[in-house]
Amino acid sequence: MSNANPIYFKFTQKLVIIGFGSIAQSVLPLIFRHIQIEPQQITIITVNNQGLNVAQEYGINFQLETLTAQNYQAVLSPLLSQGDFVLNLSVSVSSLDLIKLCRQQGALYLDTCIEPWEGGYTDAELDPSLRSNYALRERVMEIKHHNSGGPTAVITHGANPGLVSYFLKAALLNIAKDNGEVVSEPLSQSGWAKLSEQLHIKAIHIAEYDSQTSTIPKSSDEFVNTWSVDGFISEGLQPAELGWGTHERHWPADGHQHTFGSKSAIYLSCPGAAVRVRTWAPISGSFHGFLITHGETISIADYYTIQENGKVHYRPTVHYAYHPCQDAVLSINELAGHEWQPQKSKRLLMQEITDGADELGVLLMGNTKGAYWYGSILSITEARKLAPHNNATSLQVSASVLAGMLWALEHPDEGLVEPEDIDHTFILNIARPYLGEVAGYYTDWTPINDREKLFSEKLDRTDPWQFINIRV
Repeated sequence: MSNANPIYFKFTQKLVIIGFGSIAQSVLPLIFRHIQIEPQQITIITVNNQGLNVAQEYGINFQLETLTAQNYQAVLSPLLSQGDFVLNLSVSVSSLDLIKLCRQQGALYLDTCIEPWEGGYTDAELDPSLRSNYALRERVMEIKHHNSGGPTAVITHGANPGLVSYFLKAALLNIAKDNGEVVSEPLSQSGWAKLSEQLHIKAIHIAEYDSQTSTIPKSSDEFVNTWSVDGFISEGLQPAELGWGTHERHWPADGHQHTFGSKSAIYLSCPGAAVRVRTWAPISGSFHGFLITHGETISIADYYTIQENGKVHYRPTVHYAYHPCQDAVLSINELAGHEWQPQKSKRLLMQEITDGADELGVLLMGNTKGAYWYGSILSITEARKLAPHNNATSLQVSASVLAGMLWALEHPDEGLVEPEDIDHTFILNIARPYLGEVAGYYTDWTPINDREKLFSEKLDRTDPWQFINIRV
């Protein structure tokens, strides 16, 4: 093995991979490249034959099984013992129940988002507040609140949520340095929150623009995407959510507060895929992104909260602003036109991608030097050179999954952990070789730039960093 592909850990236990869609297939070569493990130590449990050829390429046991609330314990318990690892990359399998089972069996755990059982995102009988990522997070966080320590369970550790939380910490340190401020790297939640307040950060966008294009155009009644179609539809149909900052002065007409938990986020009475927000990225410039709910918008807002005398003194507004590839945009528009009933066919873009890149970063706003975007710009050309079975989007996720797994293996008794709790330098050092250009860019862009030229919008220009949405 060359120095370009270092082995970080020798793993002698069993690895169970649940779900084998685009992300599971894309992370597999990275696991074999950087973790010393044999194929016979790995079992894949998935609902269909998607990716079977990849599993056979590596000689891995491939088990067709639909996990449900009724059978998951019977299926998984015989496979898990002390020190084993569950990598949950599935859709519609309860993260909460898997984490509880792993704790019982003494197994480590990692997922890329908090999932409910089938139907949990769209159950019309549930109040929208209970179908939110906020509610899913609060249920899982009860484990952390009541049980410190135990087998490490790293939750929401993909590209976003996950990688972007580390970009944020690096960005804060860069802004402080660029302002000539001498600061030591914070060692606690309160330290990071105080640094964010000190730098006058009011709003944080997870700003992503996917420009990957394909030789095969989208067909009618087809949903096309560069990562999980089912995953994108599921999160797109959840209520639009965002961390709600203390600087905000205008309450959204359809905004609602939760009646439980940390109160760090709010939700709107509509699907996230029905709302767009203005944002910016270095190559694409200004664009409109979908306000898709993601766990990081809640965990970041919660982590960067400062309370004084029992009241919230400081919190930034945090939300995702996502422009997927153009065929996915068309797919979302068609989905909305069908009143959110999914298309009959689905297609994942991989080998047919011909050009483009994924710009994924955090856009920090409020500092006197201007807005600052920090993140990964990864082209499809470079992604293909770096690892097989990947496109630019999947590799950003896979690099973070690998880094999160390695952190858990080296810290096996930390209990339930979010990305904000983990050393950002550790993760970025492992992920960076797979992220293309990782850099920061300042801009004088604001959400009110070039506005009111065609129509009067009655904008409040005293603070450009307030939340402004566009309903589809």
